[in-house]
Amino acid sequence: MMDEVDDRDFMSASVVDGDRDLDAGLRPSSLGDFIGQPRVREQLELVLHAARARGRTPDHILLSGPPGLGKTSLAMIIASEMGAAIRITSGPALERAGDLAAMLSNLVEGDVLFIDEIHRIARPAEEMLYLAMEDFRVDVVVGKGPGATSIPLEVAPFTLVGATTRSGALTGPLRDRFGFTAHMEFYETDELVRVLQRSAGILGIPIDADAATEVAGRSRGTPRIANRLLRRVRDFAEVRGNGHVDLAAARAALKVYDVDDLGLDRLDRAVLGALVRGFGGGPVGVSTLAVAVGEEPATVEEVCEPFLVRAGMIARTPRGRVATAGAWHHLGLQPPAGAIDQVHGVRAREDDAGTLFN
Repeated sequence: MMDEVDDRDFMSASVVDGDRDLDAGLRPSSLGDFIGQPRVREQLELVLHAARARGRTPDHILLSGPPGLGKTSLAMIIASEMGAAIRITSGPALERAGDLAAMLSNLVEGDVLFIDEIHRIARPAEEMLYLAMEDFRVDVVVGKGPGATSIPLEVAPFTLVGATTRSGALTGPLRDRFGFTAHMEFYETDELVRVLQRSAGILGIPIDADAATEVAGRSRGTPRIANRLLRRVRDFAEVRGNGHVDLAAARAALKVYDVDDLGLDRLDRAVLGALVRGFGGGPVGVSTLAVAVGEEPATVEEVCEPFLVRAGMIARTPRGRVATAGAWHHLGLQPPAGAIDQVHGVRAREDDAGTLFN
């Protein structure tokens, strides 16, 4: 028997500890090697080429989008393309202004400072960042009360690359200081197939084209999940097969790991089942739904719900979450009259006051 897999980690696009080293080995090293995001790549190429031609550091860059789409990889590529060193930190790690000041003072000219989840940076550090981004200096306050003194420190010209999964959570003053903002989109299946074929080549995994297409179609449009599934399919092929990943092996492996044809895992189906069978399709609040499946509300809202909404299985309404006709069909059930049909854009449900939810 295979060990039980934690579905939240397995199909979540967030980084899990066991994947860090493997993910690092699969990262592209240049814009030419980066697959997908053609618009972002073209825009970044222009920004970086112009900066190199002028002999200047590029403008500060903000990368936004869901987790697992390549924001960290692009930050590393930016540093590589500019021939610069990269310093990496995260918003939650910068709790005090002094933490940021220490990092900024150690930068050399041309360095790239990458702050992941920049929307979670503490307010004192954020306010210090304003001055550093605009004037390349920081004011360090020494002492307390009436005797406190402000000491200005020069900062070497650098490029800040910020990554966020919630661009709306950024404050206006911080967002406005970025010279270029790029939004990362979910990947198409053919793009994920190319990602998988590249990763399979690096890892030495023999995989058929139709097997790569099968894995790509269940990867939620996210390269990180695709690479994670590829490794699990490889494990299955090595343990229960001849090591070659063909279509049959891919399907059998994904069945073992409870990943269905649409990329839904056990927890996703539990949420849909509770919503449909337990609450008649809704509307129901996310906290109630979380209790019904034995999970934390944050897990349901941040891990399951975004994909279920994007897949057209759940609709958010002012009164709570509602199952669409697609959710009923996916569970093999007949949707009731008036169920929301997001595939055809048909309004379904009407509340007691007659408000329509689209």
